[in-house]
Amino acid sequence: MHTKHTQYERLVRAFHADIYRYAVWLIKDPSIAEDVVQETFLRAWKSLDALQDEKAAKAWLITILRRENARRFERKQLDVVDIDDVATPDPNATSNAHAQHRELTAAIHQLEDEYKEPLILQSLFGYTGEEISDILDLNKNTVMTRLFRARNQLKNIMNPTDLQGQANG
Repeated sequence: MHTKHTQYERLVRAFHADIYRYAVWLIKDPSIAEDVVQETFLRAWKSLDALQDEKAAKAWLITILRRENARRFERKQLDVVDIDDVATPDPNATSNAHAQHRELTAAIHQLEDEYKEPLILQSLFGYTGEEISDILDLNKNTVMTRLFRARNQLKNIMNPTDLQGQANG
């Protein structure tokens, strides 16, 4: 039998990096993401007894994170731009791989949340359609449709000339 403290420490060690990475994707601001992750783990500590199955811990934490993120908007925050966050060209990031990564990231951020979120859960975390449906509290068919549409929208964003070729051909 593990103490609550030991169980919590294992949870943080095992999932903090993944939960933070998901938060950055969801929120798009690393400093706000860090705050939301801290709130997430604080709530997880307070309700750790509710976690019945440790195998479901990551999905449980993602659910808490999504709720914490929604609470942010209930608190009516003003949008403040940190001068350090203003995009400036990085002369060192000239490799093709970096450019492709930035292009893909920008394309993903153009997707509506209803499509972006399931895609990130699948591609970044490797969740199945059924697991995503549990996390997002959606029907599995809805999740699969959103994943299909997300991929199609990404293709259209990344290769807009393909659409023109199909229309002409």
